[in-house]
Amino acid sequence: MSGPTRIALVEDDPLQRRIVSEYLAQHGLRPTTFASGAEFKREHAQALPDLALFDVHLNEAEDGFALARWARARSSRMGIIMLTAAGDTVDRVVGLESGADDYVTKPFEARELLARIKALLRRAAEAPPPPALLTEMRVGTARLDLERRVLILADGSEDVLSASEFDLLHLLVKHPNRPLSREWLLETAAHREAEVFDRAIDNRIMRLRRKVEADPAKPEAIRSVRGVGYIFVPPKD
Repeated sequence: MSGPTRIALVEDDPLQRRIVSEYLAQHGLRPTTFASGAEFKREHAQALPDLALFDVHLNEAEDGFALARWARARSSRMGIIMLTAAGDTVDRVVGLESGADDYVTKPFEARELLARIKALLRRAAEAPPPPALLTEMRVGTARLDLERRVLILADGSEDVLSASEFDLLHLLVKHPNRPLSREWLLETAAHREAEVFDRAIDNRIMRLRRKVEADPAKPEAIRSVRGVGYIFVPPKD
């Protein structure tokens, strides 16, 4: 991580925003503060900070979970810490499913928040650099051409993916060996919220399996995770 550490704080409570900001500044961290997710997104439309603190319950249409999903879809390396209500297990679970790395419950000790920020920044600094951009990835028996948005099938023929198929498959291959929930996949790939009994993702997965699996009935590349969703398993060789 080169240059000054860039930290963002999204908190709609002015007092809480000031307290956290001033405390971090006393310890050498100067976060840029935002009163809403909309402000954060406008400021970071092109480049995201090194780490962001998102309050879960923002007083606007888009809450902290949606903001975390938006940020995570654009960067796998940015650190995300959710600020949640004390004892709210649902908030913590949903926050982690939304792509957050950590959470701190309110009211929190400022020292604890600082320690978690430093730990997350330290992990990011120790992480290996991102690999060179790939233009082609193996998916089961096929190869995904990321530039042309096509699948090169086992027989050498090409299958032009629909926008929804490509977005879903691209999300899966960007997060290998990581279970992804149906809700997160739908909201991130299709940019809409999941509804009860929504089968859109399942139907799309079935179509993709027919194209990339040697035996779609026994998938090896795009596997189901019971009670969660799906996981992409890259080829071993």
